[in-house]
Amino acid sequence: TTLTPTRDGNTTATASEASVSNVIEKVSPSVVSIVTNTTKRTIYGAAQARAAGTGIVISRDGYILTNRHVVANASTVQVVLDDGTAYDDVKIVNDVAYLKINGVTNLRAAEIGDSSTVRTGQHVVAIGNALGQYRNTVSSGIISGKGRSLSASDEAGGSNESLSDMFQTDAAINSGNSGGPLLNYAGQVIGINTAVASGATGIGFAIPINAVKGTMKSVLAGNRVKRAYIGIRYVDITPALAKRYHLPVTKGAYVASDDRSSVQPDSPASKAGVQDGDIITKVNGTAVGESNGFSSLIGQYTPNDVVELTILRGGKEQTVKVTLGAYAE
Repeated sequence: TTLTPTRDGNTTATASEASVSNVIEKVSPSVVSIVTNTTKRTIYGAAQARAAGTGIVISRDGYILTNRHVVANASTVQVVLDDGTAYDDVKIVNDVAYLKINGVTNLRAAEIGDSSTVRTGQHVVAIGNALGQYRNTVSSGIISGKGRSLSASDEAGGSNESLSDMFQTDAAINSGNSGGPLLNYAGQVIGINTAVASGATGIGFAIPINAVKGTMKSVLAGNRVKRAYIGIRYVDITPALAKRYHLPVTKGAYVASDDRSSVQPDSPASKAGVQDGDIITKVNGTAVGESNGFSSLIGQYTPNDVVELTILRGGKEQTVKVTLGAYAE
């Protein structure tokens, strides 16, 4: 036994380690920490609450993608780069997902991937401002499942939003990671880390990146953030739901609602002739299913885009063209 090894094993990376290291080297400059201050009213007067999250650089001139609840109700926002450079001249484009650092031109934008081809079991890497203290913490794991639904809450326990069509991962996602990237081994952003299951170990969730590509196009074009709107209420079809309602398929979006019309009056879907009980099986030829949830498929488009829906009605397949509208901000 010798205390002086002939080679340094720490510098000899396995193929897997090399892949992760390459991802980190490529993407870390595009991952930022977000520090917010929010004014809260108490019985003793106004008080400042400080919180932290993560964001992804999507343009050289300072646009940042993050999660809604990271910046919701914030009075001030600071963005800190991986090298420690801090920016205080930050504008909230809106509280959906975007920030803008003013006066910058040389940031490194992350490469955006395609979440529609993500596989269960695929290796992934998460980067984020863990616990609001440990900037650009790296964790790795796999895609544990797809098409998950959940209700995301802030740290105070207030419910913020209902989310569907989510990736489930066992890559560690902690408080402060929200808004950071979930990456494939090519260093491409395939998801936005969002939540961790309370009381569970190794269960985290991320929004598929395709679900925000439509709004991203609007932002990068210098336009107001606009989300595509179709105007239906639907449920994702599973084998259990198909059996319960005697549906002819086990995948798709079932246009149905328990207590009101599932097609909103005067909506794009209504104008195109979509009806209660329709089953949407494809959007522009892409099948609706676990790998491509309906919300993510529509999320790739912008208002005024025309999409072709393949629907089943009365056991017969047909297509309708829908001109997408815009959600009122």
